Amino acid sequence: MVESQIEQYVLEKFEEEGYQDFFLLEVKHNPTNNKVVVYVDSDSAMTLERSAKLNRYLQNKIDEAGFLGEKYVLDVSSPGVDSPLKLLRQYKKNIGRTLEVTFQEGEKDKKQKGLLMEVDEKHILLQYDIKEKQGKKKITTTVEKEIPFDIIQKAIVKISFK
Repeated sequence: MVESQIEQYVLEKFEEEGYQDFFLLEVKHNPTNNKVVVYVDSDSAMTLERSAKLNRYLQNKIDEAGFLGEKYVLDVSSPGVDSPLKLLRQYKKNIGRTLEVTFQEGEKDKKQKGLLMEVDEKHILLQYDIKEKQGKKKITTTVEKEIPFDIIQKAIVKISFK
């Protein structure tokens, strides 16, 4: 009940100017400590100021409705850099960045790191290099692999500090 009510508030806010490029990833409520965590992302820059405004908006809505009582913790946050991608929108936002994708290939799980080249509703296109030894030389070949969403178990953006 708590999650769905907060989700409704969030989606209402996303219809307002300045928030239309936001999207909801997840709402979690822990009744033990009455903590609510709302994970959101944006097609553009996710700034602290925008996140704080959303937090204040939700706090006012929750206080008006009173369903969490007087003592609760509300945290509005974007997913961390090590959080897996969940939505098609997140994949599209990260075209051109390096991903580490864990997926099912046959009976085995496979992990592949590569540059996200394309995204559509059914798959992603990952580009990576394969190094092979031919005699005394190492030959590098760039390959592209289509990975269907239905076999992706986890995809994480890898941050590069070059």
